[in-house]
Amino acid sequence: MSTKPTTTDLEWTELDERAVDTARILAADAVQKVGNGHPGTAMSLAPAAYTLFQKVMRHDPSDTDWTGRDRFVLSAGHSSLTQYIQLYLAGSGLELDDLKAFRTWGSKTPGHPEYGHTAGIETTTGPLGQGVANAVGMAMAARYERGLFDPEAAAGTSPFDHYIYCIAGDGCLQEGISAEASSLAGHQKLGNLILLWDDNHISIEGDTETAVSEDTVKRYEAYGWHVQRVAPKENGDLDVHALYAAIQAAKEVTDRPSFIAMRTIIAWPAPNAQNTEAAHGSALGDDEVAATKRVLGFDPEKTFEVSDEVLAHTRGAVDRGREAHAAWDKRLGEWRSANPERAAEFDRIAKGELPAGWEEKLPVFETGKGVATRAASGKVLQALGAVIPELWGGSADLAGSNNTTIDKTSSFLPEGNPLPEADPYGRTIHFGIREHSMAAEMNGIALHGNTRIYGGTFLVFSDYMRNAVRLSALMQLPVTYVWTHDSIGLGEDGPTHQPVEHLASLRAIPGLNVVRPADANETAIAWGEILKRHATRPAPHGLALTRQGVPTYPANPDAARGGYVLRDSSTETPEVILIATGSEVHLAVEARERLEAEGVGTRVVSMPSVEWFEEQEQAYRASVLPPSVKARVAVEAGIGLTWYRYVGDAGRIVSLEHFGASADAGTLFARYGFTPENVAAAARESLAAVRG
Repeated sequence: MSTKPTTTDLEWTELDERAVDTARILAADAVQKVGNGHPGTAMSLAPAAYTLFQKVMRHDPSDTDWTGRDRFVLSAGHSSLTQYIQLYLAGSGLELDDLKAFRTWGSKTPGHPEYGHTAGIETTTGPLGQGVANAVGMAMAARYERGLFDPEAAAGTSPFDHYIYCIAGDGCLQEGISAEASSLAGHQKLGNLILLWDDNHISIEGDTETAVSEDTVKRYEAYGWHVQRVAPKENGDLDVHALYAAIQAAKEVTDRPSFIAMRTIIAWPAPNAQNTEAAHGSALGDDEVAATKRVLGFDPEKTFEVSDEVLAHTRGAVDRGREAHAAWDKRLGEWRSANPERAAEFDRIAKGELPAGWEEKLPVFETGKGVATRAASGKVLQALGAVIPELWGGSADLAGSNNTTIDKTSSFLPEGNPLPEADPYGRTIHFGIREHSMAAEMNGIALHGNTRIYGGTFLVFSDYMRNAVRLSALMQLPVTYVWTHDSIGLGEDGPTHQPVEHLASLRAIPGLNVVRPADANETAIAWGEILKRHATRPAPHGLALTRQGVPTYPANPDAARGGYVLRDSSTETPEVILIATGSEVHLAVEARERLEAEGVGTRVVSMPSVEWFEEQEQAYRASVLPPSVKARVAVEAGIGLTWYRYVGDAGRIVSLEHFGASADAGTLFARYGFTPENVAAAARESLAAVRG
């Protein structure tokens, strides 16, 4: 899969050495100017980052979104200057004034790298270990993309062959998410992934002997990675020639991901700050910055010193990038000529468009029949999988429960895997019992581009995933989380598996759309809306789906608006409105029948997505929830935090403000008041409150 290197010899001149030293000084000056930040790692990593950006990676500084580029992930996101300085030197859009504005309001150089904010930043990093999992996801996506467009090409010959490079620190590799992701990467034999470990032995609390004693390199050997160590030079600085040779050797290994341990000294060559925890997250101080400049032959009285010769030398990356881009365009043109149908598919997918007629494949379910929404979701995926080849995904070892198997005959597994359905370009991903890394890998897949990814687990385990889900929302990535077993309705597994606070907690994440459909038809409509939004309004979505069967109602396209009138009042203006989601909608419908029989005009509003509903124009929202109707009841089998703004002072909420228990679903719903009778009683209370 990987393009083989042509040489292991590194061209390295005095200007290259001066450029690396310039990067060290810029890191020290930028942190010193703002008064806070992480100078030490950016100083010691300067040789590695420079080698990648100037000598190794295929990238075009004039087009940072080029499809054919190698990807770079700085998992050690606190050392953002490591990347910013290389983007500046290479000419990717940052200038010296941007480095001077580091960590200040409105700058292009925030404290941690932010995707979509700064050109050339492939992913938002900072929460340690996330970038490792992002990189694994990108490597998976690169392989799947190749399978979509050029599966027969010999290794290293396809325009879709490229590498994913990641720099991680000690903290990244202590986080459990990196272990989860690295285990999967080894199992998947991702030969297009190269991870560089900044082994500097320092964390915030000092020497890593305080917390770590395992042999990390042997750990990666056990994961199935190709591993190498790069020893420092005698003076303690990173040996760029040894590093370059190690990278070239890694490229020769196409059947395993590669792990390169780089022994560095944090803040090298600062005379007093090097190899100290203070250099990790604090400015060095004016005296130490000046002393470091003297060591490196810079004027201690000058700040942000970059010679014209150095900048002209490093900006040569622009011409080299354009040449590489042109060569790639030629190869892509040859591929287009040989593969016109695949080329048309590539163009469609790259634009974020869906194939013609895809909506006709969305199933419409028979009304009245009880269907679990997780089962309906599975049928939707299988129906759409046949016509949307870029749609793929899987589960954290719960596929049979989550109904996430898009194609049971095709599993995304490497060559040599003994399972009969194994296919390196397969549709169904087996993430393993690794929920946290699954979510971050999904982010990496989405960031890589040209596919549409989903992943499933139980809703209660969204807790394991939360930081990665938050980053999905922060980056506005079109990933879809399939969270099943969404309430006490899962039954006998008990309170450890019954989500109570999760819906409200997830709705609290800005930019995450939580969708809890009432029935099979709402589930199909929800999937359709999510897919439509992929290119026009990208955002992560979480589908909360039932284990138990629920009644099926006629399909209503207004479900895609987040909230709509499912059953209207017999009176022109309803006296009371019942708002419900998911498996509680049918309770509201049955409660309405009781209230209408008593002569109370009752409207039922199904609200599968609060976020979608809030996007609608005020006139539509008012037509669904007329402000004049003060008697309201919200019904949801979870804590009621979401619903206070909708029910008002006179309203009532039928919710669950405590953990569940181990019993069958019917018993639990009855015991905890999720019955038509109790919903009707709450409506009467609300009416009484309105009437005073």
